[in-house]
Amino acid sequence: MSPHPSKPLPEQVSDFLGSARFSAALTTTILSTVLLAHALRSMIGWPGYLAILATLVPLAALSLVAKRGDYEWRGLLPISLLVFVAWCGLTVLWSRYQWATVSGVLFQVTIAFLAIYIAIARDLIQIVRAVGDVMRALLLVSITLEVLSGLLIDLPIRFLGIQGNLDVGGPIQGVMGGRNAMGTVALIAAITFAIEYFTRSVRKGVAIGSFVAACLVVLFTRAPVIGGVVAVLLLGAAALLWLRRIPRDRRGLWQVGLLSGALLGTVFVVLLRGQLIRSLSAEREFAIRASLWRDLLRLADLNQLEGWGWVGYWRPELIPFAILGDTPTGIATSAMNSFVDAYFQTGLVGMLVFMSFGGLAFLRSWQLASDKRSVSYLWTPLVLIVLAIVSLAQSYTLVEWGWLLLVICAVKAAQDKSWRGILA
Repeated sequence: MSPHPSKPLPEQVSDFLGSARFSAALTTTILSTVLLAHALRSMIGWPGYLAILATLVPLAALSLVAKRGDYEWRGLLPISLLVFVAWCGLTVLWSRYQWATVSGVLFQVTIAFLAIYIAIARDLIQIVRAVGDVMRALLLVSITLEVLSGLLIDLPIRFLGIQGNLDVGGPIQGVMGGRNAMGTVALIAAITFAIEYFTRSVRKGVAIGSFVAACLVVLFTRAPVIGGVVAVLLLGAAALLWLRRIPRDRRGLWQVGLLSGALLGTVFVVLLRGQLIRSLSAEREFAIRASLWRDLLRLADLNQLEGWGWVGYWRPELIPFAILGDTPTGIATSAMNSFVDAYFQTGLVGMLVFMSFGGLAFLRSWQLASDKRSVSYLWTPLVLIVLAIVSLAQSYTLVEWGWLLLVICAVKAAQDKSWRGILA
């Protein structure tokens, strides 16, 4: 008989679910599922995609239970996140499409829970590595399909939304279903690969090659929105790197100065928006959005405080989305602006809570990035900058992969900068 009898089966299962290897594999699977959601739905439909999510949720829950002794749970989640999700759920009480609101809230909570799992179960550098691995695969598949469609067979791949324009220099859509989404994800990938390079998380050649590929994808998407995002991102990255070199006792004053400069810059952007839109060759896209926003705000005025009811992705078959759905580029599935979309669906209350949630996440992550020695802390504020600026022209941060990344960044920042932890 062995002097060390094996553990009972329940303990073995608990050890497996709580192991670092299982957490790493589950994290990669979650990121792959959500980031490749458009491609998955195009191939297996919504039922198949939802079945995958329904499998991941209990696995993540069991893993958290197995690891429950590893964390201090008090003050772990941002209150602003909980309030926003709760308010979205409350809108079912006055929604005119209650079944759609219930399903929309369940979908929102599912993605949020998976994001919370990643943020709790993995360290920041481990999250960066996982995102980097998934992004490399995503870019490789996207480039391969674009070459196949645009150069080899010279035909669009319609079920994925790939138009086959690589032979004329783009725009390309990759596996994201649109050039703006592809450009945004490629830009976040570039940030991730740069962090990998400076933290030496992967081989230097892999990091450089991945970064170059991400930048090329950004260029070939030819998305007007991305040009402005890149400009703000470079300014934010330069400010953070400069701030990290300033002695700690003088950073507070410079933080105030940077905030004042950012507010002043925002005012100038608003005043000069016409010239900026023309310089980015975005007149047509802005005109489409402006027309949609005018119609949407007129309807939103009927339910200013509480909104029409949360739904997440628009349901074109339902009123009022059927009224707003037709645009020159096809049927709209969002308001093409996260803040306007939040106002329309959840009212002034929901929009302000959502803005508070995102704003607190950014402020916390910015402070961590300027105070902490590790370069990995730069990832969260830079990703949040991309998501915030893109939110002015798309609703990505309210649903699916944008919502997933937003919640991950917010929870990671709250772990070290929660005011409840300071008071404890």
